[in-house]
Amino acid sequence: MSGFTAGLLGVACCIELASGERIELPVDRWHADADRSDALLLDRCAGPTLDVGCGPGRLTAALGIGLGVDVSPVAVALTRARGAAALRRDVYERLPAEGRWRHALLADGNIGIGGDPVRLLRRVSALLARGGSVLVEADRPGTGLRPTLARVDGGAWFDWALVGADSVPPAAAEAGYDVRWMSEHRGRWFAELVRP
Repeated sequence: MSGFTAGLLGVACCIELASGERIELPVDRWHADADRSDALLLDRCAGPTLDVGCGPGRLTAALGIGLGVDVSPVAVALTRARGAAALRRDVYERLPAEGRWRHALLADGNIGIGGDPVRLLRRVSALLARGGSVLVEADRPGTGLRPTLARVDGGAWFDWALVGADSVPPAAAEAGYDVRWMSEHRGRWFAELVRP
């Protein structure tokens, strides 16, 4: 079983960066129901919402009107087991309702998917309706924007980026978004980026 699959199934695991740094993944939170911090994102999702990198599906399930997307078949199965809709798909592949989603979630640091936050935000922009927004969870301020290779507990390496909350506004501006708000709750950092 890969480290990533183990984490999706609720087994404690870490993400290892190419630098050798190891970061414990919040596996218990992923498998719990959405909490008060998650509500900062979910309460702003007033309409069809795409949960990019949905993992075990806690946010997709809490949305009620949404779709989870993940490259992991385990993640998709776990999300569906919660009664939510999910597809096994890469965010860069063709997705349903492109250009019509009201919101997209990049929670749990998923703004780092692919190692290039600006490229990812531009791709998500193409998925959103005009005036739509991206709800982002970033790393703590001072982390910077650090593209890297990463792996989960000795699995295959993949492109990732750590993105500090203070690096979100410049990345958002480069990708063509306005920052509507930023907030911290219990050590987690969030932002809403609006597509003009």
